[in-house]
Amino acid sequence: MYTMLSRSEDETIAFAQTLAKDLNSGDILLLHGDLGMGKTVLSRAIIRSICADEAMEVPSPTFTLVQNYDSTLGMLWHFDLYRLCEPSEIYEIGWEEALSGGDGITIVEWPERLGDLLPEQAINLYISPVEGQSDSRLIEVKKNE
Repeated sequence: MYTMLSRSEDETIAFAQTLAKDLNSGDILLLHGDLGMGKTVLSRAIIRSICADEAMEVPSPTFTLVQNYDSTLGMLWHFDLYRLCEPSEIYEIGWEEALSGGDGITIVEWPERLGDLLPEQAINLYISPVEGQSDSRLIEVKKNE
């Protein structure tokens, strides 16, 4: 496990850019954390870095549940499952396609909504607040293999 203290949104973005350089086609990122912890900030920075376009428009998929992007690593899937009611609903928005073939990158915000469908092999990022430091976040990275 790797742990990082981010004291600002800029530090979180810099961390995401570094993480993006180490990702490989087929990787699945599961972003855990409460509302407002920076999951979408982290996701946007990873997507922009992988797509090599820092000005790229990366809308939050909160209402669409999924956005996808072409990248040099294959299709990049960004799921936000906050509004998912039942784990089985994931099949209606491209889950099987995202995980099939082993190419591309899949980023999942609110992965606990997947229940038993949670992928076993994934990189888990746990984002939590730091007591007394409203802009700081503790980011823990754990890879399940």
